[in-house]
Formats: sequence, C-alpha cells, structure tokens
Amino acid sequence: MGVQLKKQAIDLGIVTTNGPAMLAFYRDVIGLAYLREMPMPGGAGVMHQLMCGDSMVKLVVADSTPDVAPKGGIQGATGYRYWTITIDNLADVLAKVEAAGHKVVVKARELRPGVQIGIVADPDGNWVEFLSVA
Repeated sequence: MGVQLKKQAIDLGIVTTNGPAMLAFYRDVIGLAYLREMPMPGGAGVMHQLMCGDSMVKLVVADSTPDVAPKGGIQGATGYRYWTITIDNLADVLAKVEAAGHKVVVKARELRPGVQIGIVADPDGNWVEFLSVA
C-alpha cells in the first residue's frame, strides 16, 4: 500500500542563510501568502511559512552556514534542482521577477500546444519553473 494522503499538496523546505532577500523574493515578488514565522527546534534558525495554494513553502533561515548545493539548475547536479508552480499569468510573473532585478533563466516558451513555461532563479540560485496551461 502506498501513502494515504491527508493533504492534496506537498510542503517544500528551502534552507538559506540569505533570509531577507529570499523572503522578499517569495513573499513580495512571487506573491506567496505569508503564514507565520516560527523558531526552528534547538535554536537552529527560524522558519518562515508561505502558502502556494495548498502547498507550504518552508523558508528555513539557518543560524549556521550549511554546505551550499551546486549551482546550475537542472544540469548543475543531481538531486532536487527545481520545482514547478502552475499559474495563469506567466508573462506578468516573469516581468515582475525581471523588474525586481532577479534572473529569468528561461524566458516564456511553448513546450507543446497550449503549454508554456518560464524559469526564474531565486536570490540563492534555486530554480522555480512557472507552467501555464491554456
């Protein structure tokens, strides 16, 4: 038997030492709804919880400096390299990201009829893919 879901979404944890810039990116530029701040167990930092639909993005600001994952997006290394948010306003979001001084890694392009993507980099270099389905 597989998992028996209690929530039809996932929670994603992003660890950073660049708290203010990362929080501003996900809350103010991307527009995720800010839920709360809470201390991490054992004084390991603070977690900012933001909502993306039913999914939660847990932005963990570490007190110490953990190892940094290799940069380079999809081809940069193995493991988790990007995540996807399905939206209706791809052009608007990419323009807002660019206007805020962040990198649009992949400009809006059609993958197949009726499906477009765009990919941006957050302040730590993590990739966020935006998917638009007509």
